Amino acid sequence: MSAYDRLPCSAPLSRRALLTRTANGFGALAAGALFGSTASAAGVGLDARRALDGGGPFTPRAPHFPARAKNVIFLYMDGGPAQMDTFDPKPELARWAGQPIPVDTPPTQFDNIGTVLPSYWDFKPGGESGLMISDLFPELRRHADKLCVVRSMTNKFPEHTAANYLLHTGHNPAGRPSVGAWCAYGLGSEAKNLPGYVVVDGGLTPPGGIECYGSGFLSPSYQGSTFRSEGEPVAHARGPHSGTEREAGRRRLLDALDQRGEERDGSIEAALNNYELAFRMQSAVPELADLGAESAATRELYGVDAEFKPTATFARQCMLARRLVERGVRFVQVPMVATGHDRWDQHSNLKKGHTDNARAVDQPVAALLADLESRGLLESTVVLFAGEFGRTPMAQGGGSSENRGRDHNPHGFSIWLAGGGFKGGHSFGATDDFGYFAVDQPVEMHDLHATLLHALGLDHTRLTVRFDGRDMRLTDVFGHVQRDWLA
Repeated sequence: MSAYDRLPCSAPLSRRALLTRTANGFGALAAGALFGSTASAAGVGLDARRALDGGGPFTPRAPHFPARAKNVIFLYMDGGPAQMDTFDPKPELARWAGQPIPVDTPPTQFDNIGTVLPSYWDFKPGGESGLMISDLFPELRRHADKLCVVRSMTNKFPEHTAANYLLHTGHNPAGRPSVGAWCAYGLGSEAKNLPGYVVVDGGLTPPGGIECYGSGFLSPSYQGSTFRSEGEPVAHARGPHSGTEREAGRRRLLDALDQRGEERDGSIEAALNNYELAFRMQSAVPELADLGAESAATRELYGVDAEFKPTATFARQCMLARRLVERGVRFVQVPMVATGHDRWDQHSNLKKGHTDNARAVDQPVAALLADLESRGLLESTVVLFAGEFGRTPMAQGGGSSENRGRDHNPHGFSIWLAGGGFKGGHSFGATDDFGYFAVDQPVEMHDLHATLLHALGLDHTRLTVRFDGRDMRLTDVFGHVQRDWLA
């Protein structure tokens, strides 16, 4: 029996109550289009207009100008990888090891400033470009010529939750649309049977929670839909299967609303469009998640059967991300996987924590880049590898040198982008000799967002939605496209 069959059409239900009763399994996607949050009313109206024009929220839409890329895969390194241990070599740290840092520094997150801590890892050149990458990432280093490394990123906040909101939404506090939601809103999706924005869950929820994947005042249609990389990809994938059942359900739902004398506005049509997507997903998702259909060589490339379980999990996440963009999903987020440590947030035991974290992601990320390239997808897909901030050059934590860690540092850290028209084999910007402050070409989160949208053919100043009396955008009133990063 379908969710529609359980509707007592003669019962005196409000529209909200009526649709709430149908919000079972995938039906929640549709219910959310109407009342997922109070603040979403303006976005629902936009979706309603699109529905009345014969399209749905994910109907493909033309960019503002010719685009370099069509899709984004965001490899979210939750916790803050240390830049001087990954992509920003700082040999000066060895000379000052064990001494107070000769730089005036603001208080860190925990105001526990120790002496200078050199990196535990050597850096070596990779590819023809000679881009310097830490021994933490030997597989990724093979793809150095694909990487556009930004060594001068900054964040306004030294605390995880606030920094995550800024990274994901361009704002703090919570409640604004995420960058993935903005991309799906601006361009729709080329995937007929899948959402426009998908989060491939590996078991960790970021500080700040799922608000990091939210749609804010946009329609809930655009929030990140969470897919699991193991087991049942989407919970409770149930509902009517035949076209006849679906159409009958639509008719009963509208009839029930008519009995209440409520206006049939476009928001209802938008919700029904979402129901239709939910039903189509029932056949699309199992096929998508069948990684057994991949060749043995591809599975080995990613490390799907790796002995280290976090590697195997992240491998499945990355492989699923490729399969999603291959099917036209606009924005895919791949959060960090659990490794037995507190994400990349090593206030102590950094050597062990960063080693295990890198072991989990190095092979799968390298494989993702190689796989996208071999399928002709890398040139149209932006791969973003970023955490919310970096770490300090000073030691934190007691005990032996092997147990030391690093505190939060939002003043200068590294990210990288690949594919989608970005310059491979290049680094941009710089931190000081100790890796504490961005001193050359400092970049803010709004700049990153503006540049990412630009690669997708979207002008960040024109991608707006009217809400609360003003035209809102991802970059607020800030942001500059970093054209030097682009090929």
